[in-house]
Amino acid sequence: MQPLQCVLQAQRSLKWGPLTSVSWPLLRTSRTHSSVPTTSCLSPEGQSSEGVQKDFSSRLAAGPSFQHFLRSASVLQEKPSSPEVEDPPPYLTGDELLGRQRKVYLETYGCQMNVNDTEIAWSILQKSGYLRTSNLQEADVILLVTCSIREKAEQTIWNRLHQLKALKTKRPRSRVPLRIGILGCMAERLKGEILNREKMVDLLAGPDAYRDLPRLLAVVESGQQAANVLLSLDETYADVMPVQTSPSATSAFVSIMRGCDNMCSYCIVPLTRGRERSRPVASILEEVRKLSAQGLKEVTLLGQNVNSFRDNSEVQFNNAVSTNLSRGFTTNYKTKQGGLRFSHLLDQVSRIDPEMRIRFTSPHPKDFPDEVLQLIHERHNICKQIHLPAQSGSNRVLDAMRRGYSREAYVALVHHIRECIPGVSLSSDFITGFCGETEDDHLQTVSLLREVQYNTGFLFAYSMRQKTRAYHRLKDDVPEEVKLRRLEELITVFREEASKANQTSVGCTQLVLVEGFSKRSSTDLCGRNDANLKVIFPDVEVEDVTNSGLKVRAQPGDYVLVKITSASSQTLKGHPLCRTTMKDSATHCLT
Repeated sequence: MQPLQCVLQAQRSLKWGPLTSVSWPLLRTSRTHSSVPTTSCLSPEGQSSEGVQKDFSSRLAAGPSFQHFLRSASVLQEKPSSPEVEDPPPYLTGDELLGRQRKVYLETYGCQMNVNDTEIAWSILQKSGYLRTSNLQEADVILLVTCSIREKAEQTIWNRLHQLKALKTKRPRSRVPLRIGILGCMAERLKGEILNREKMVDLLAGPDAYRDLPRLLAVVESGQQAANVLLSLDETYADVMPVQTSPSATSAFVSIMRGCDNMCSYCIVPLTRGRERSRPVASILEEVRKLSAQGLKEVTLLGQNVNSFRDNSEVQFNNAVSTNLSRGFTTNYKTKQGGLRFSHLLDQVSRIDPEMRIRFTSPHPKDFPDEVLQLIHERHNICKQIHLPAQSGSNRVLDAMRRGYSREAYVALVHHIRECIPGVSLSSDFITGFCGETEDDHLQTVSLLREVQYNTGFLFAYSMRQKTRAYHRLKDDVPEEVKLRRLEELITVFREEASKANQTSVGCTQLVLVEGFSKRSSTDLCGRNDANLKVIFPDVEVEDVTNSGLKVRAQPGDYVLVKITSASSQTLKGHPLCRTTMKDSATHCLT
């Protein structure tokens, strides 16, 4: 058996266990105790690493066995995870875990969670002595934070790896070897297939293995490939403060929970991100306070199912109270009880800084009890914008997707939200061409788009993912050309209805958080309103309401009142009136 195969088999049997605190030894120890001796390992360049890693291999062979860690797992799990006080692996010295100022280049693909994961990974590497570079040519380590939600997302990474291959092969021998790593969902889904298919890839790290990056990179320096794709039941990186990748950013993502328990039949996320687990409320509040102190004006709370948040870390809140669901919605799992819920967290976060906007994504429609809606309505700094993924307008397709609701229940929730939060902006996700979708099913989705009239939409053709329930039980029987034709029809209808919805803003005054210059014009500024729509307006001097008589030019992070003059399906345009604050803007008539 090949060493990597041995490890992956061990990981399959352990992947759902809470082994975060002991995950670092699994790869190297199982390599050591496989039938293939470590002295036969080849470097990525195909040369024997016997001479290069003689000292490393001797220490590795003398280390503890795989069985040692299995026996010790229960003991180690009782100890709190604290990377600052962890001892180095027995086969590595503390110095070998240091980055020695090697430069890391990070590329992020996919969702907002991956943006946050990039910041977490960089925070861990920075503490180990690595430097960050934005210049690909000067990088010593290239890490791609990847997405597996659709086949196209993975193909983008394969194409990128082919581009990087030339960079690696042409690396001057006078420089340290270039190391390339795959992080995130693609590493978790494909595991050894990546290392076998692309020999130029040196390391893999799944979404729950970022703490292990310094060790993985140390192992790679010996000439071997390295991987940790163990999923965890408890890893939330609660004690890791993400490092903002953009120093001029006005907003930040804060991960409040990881994983998903919904198990929708089309979705790979539960298999690449693991089971749902939430961060302690206290750690989230601490992070938001730090971001506020840094001057950031907007925070987006992140999670695969963000509004199912449930912190059960404090015993006094682990009562028998069941989770409240939206009316007419069900779950694919047993109803959860106890813990501090999303409404509590949202309440506490919104109180930290009245001048900081609060958003959250991505929610599930089932988790919008009245207490959440009431809080959004009452707090001026919680944005009146809700993402409400529908996926389909057909009951038959929704049932096949295992979404837990009917079209009728979804539409009733839309009406209820609009009654509770007047002027709320709605966005949604839709998948077209799902298994067995008929033309009538498609037309029902078209009619839902027209009925709800979303402000923003994210529409995709279905891409079957291995290991999902749909892959095992359904047939991907809608031809690709039909999927693309239906997708174009959905996009056309969405744009028509979004233009109508956004047209209602013309003539109104809206509060806009300035992000910077417009990408299309150096004389215009760009920002976002409460509905998360892009607003473009001229970069001219305006009155500062906090300093009467003072004329200023708006800067990133400023709040500006803008009178909307035109609207499209994606963008609003207007004229700036004044620079203001969230508190002072309440005296104006906003919509």
